[in-house]
Amino acid sequence: MNQKELNFAYKVRHALNESAENLPASTAERLSSARKIALSRKKKESTLRILVSPRRLAGDAGSFFNAHFSWIARMGLILPLIVVATGLAGIYQYEQERHIDETAEIDAAVLTDELPLSAYVDHGFNAYLAKRGE
Repeated sequence: MNQKELNFAYKVRHALNESAENLPASTAERLSSARKIALSRKKKESTLRILVSPRRLAGDAGSFFNAHFSWIARMGLILPLIVVATGLAGIYQYEQERHIDETAEIDAAVLTDELPLSAYVDHGFNAYLAKRGE
């Protein structure tokens, strides 16, 4: 309220208090009984407090993920991590097998070749192969 409204309210209250003394006794009794009836119908304050948990999702969809289904919400977070970890492990395993197969193929080619193994460690033979490849 601003200052003008507050001053007006004080003046009205003062005028009502002055005129209340000049009321007839019957009017005062009727006002008193009306006040008692109004007070009896007034709602009593309750000391009981209710704890209301806030919704996590808008609308009624939040009731799906209540305490009974909280494991569904956790799986929604954990399941993608498990899928990614499994995929990475699969890719690693595939690459390891491919590397082993390539190494085994090279070993088999070296062992089945007609050249002796000492030819592969001879530096002169490497120079011969380099000249032959040109």
